[in-house]
Amino acid sequence: MTHITTVVFDVGKVLFEWDLRYLYAKLIADAAEREYFVTHVVTPQWHYQHDAGRSLDDMVAERIAQFPQYAELIRAYAARIMETIPGPVAGTHDIVQELAGNAIPLFVITNFGAEFWHRFRATQPIFDHFGDILVSGVEKLVKPDPAIYALALDRFGLNPGEAIFIDDNLDNVVSARANGFAAHHFTDAASLRAELTALNLLI
Repeated sequence: MTHITTVVFDVGKVLFEWDLRYLYAKLIADAAEREYFVTHVVTPQWHYQHDAGRSLDDMVAERIAQFPQYAELIRAYAARIMETIPGPVAGTHDIVQELAGNAIPLFVITNFGAEFWHRFRATQPIFDHFGDILVSGVEKLVKPDPAIYALALDRFGLNPGEAIFIDDNLDNVVSARANGFAAHHFTDAASLRAELTALNLLI
């Protein structure tokens, strides 16, 4: 078995909380209408198109044409996307800092729209600890596509089995395991800390 030397993180719901409802709770007072909006209009599945590399302007224009009654709320998605990310996931930034202090190589593979990523990255010094960050919207490859893991191994200079990948999405974890990574299905920082300690990456 290859010795694991390197840790690769996802971003959303691993390093940072994310949910469209954090923004739209401020804009749609009625809970039932708000739930309809985030499950039928501005949805995670629609948002995923930007993660995959589609132009934000094209997405918004198309969605407004489909739902003209929600035009201002759809525009708010593009203008105020940072408000869907309220802050760090409890405990994971401490783990990143401890790993960095132990000189463990750190990388990121994230499904994140390119336009949104450039805005977000500039506000978050935690990413200074990472040697490289592979962003789906830039590469136009998204997890769980095997190609994104192949690209990551090449880009990060890793051999298969040298890194553990951490993601909250089980499909992404399963694909990572089939494509050169050990993997941890993230549920909370305590469980992650226990696994990384067992691997002698944390003390």
